[in-house]
Amino acid sequence: QVQLVESGGGLVQAGASLRLSCAASGRTFSTYAMGWFRQAPGKEREFVAAFDRNGVSTYYTDSVKGRFTISRDNAKNTVYLQMNSLKLEDTAVYYCGYYSGTYYIPKDYNQWGQGTQVTVSS
Repeated sequence: QVQLVESGGGLVQAGASLRLSCAASGRTFSTYAMGWFRQAPGKEREFVAAFDRNGVSTYYTDSVKGRFTISRDNAKNTVYLQMNSLKLEDTAVYYCGYYSGTYYIPKDYNQWGQGTQVTVSS
């Protein structure tokens, strides 16, 4: 079973940047279709960013387009989420996962990490 471990969260002021990392176990990481979701208190888990199944094209939710960038380093079995110009509404627990269906549907994800907290203050 693939294990995913997120890191890089923290408390930052609005306008700052953070880079989240998601380290994965498994010898075939390059074949995993990876994505990032987030969940704020009292809200459902929502899609943030993902790669397509080929690991080439990327998708973003509208609210993060132009601010967040998903990337991956297959040699390090790691996917990243670079978050710039952070806003108060970006505050959430961020999860990485890999999917086998549709990138924006949480139920299509086979495995999640434990999550990393991102808190943006004014």
